Amino acid sequence: MSTENENQLQIELSPEMAEGIYSNLAVINHSPSEFVLDFIQLMPGLPKARVKARVILTPQHAKRLIRAMEENVQRFESAHGPISETEQPHVPIQFGGPTGQA
Repeated sequence: MSTENENQLQIELSPEMAEGIYSNLAVINHSPSEFVLDFIQLMPGLPKARVKARVILTPQHAKRLIRAMEENVQRFESAHGPISETEQPHVPIQFGGPTGQA
């Protein structure tokens, strides 16, 4: 007989990872087998930006991430009101391949 604890996934978070990273630009590339999300810290007035984290997902996980983000944004807006979107400046970035920005 299984208990509830046996069916739970335990996730470990190191202190370094718990600090997180700040990102104000995301660049998304994809191939037939994966999505690559580069999280970038873009500083005003500087001609260079550095990728702070890269996450590689299968197409199925990318779709699940979209659904989870939509659900969490809806929850946030229900609790705190609508998130206003501001006009974002066009940042010419090209890594090669199909690209989207968020």
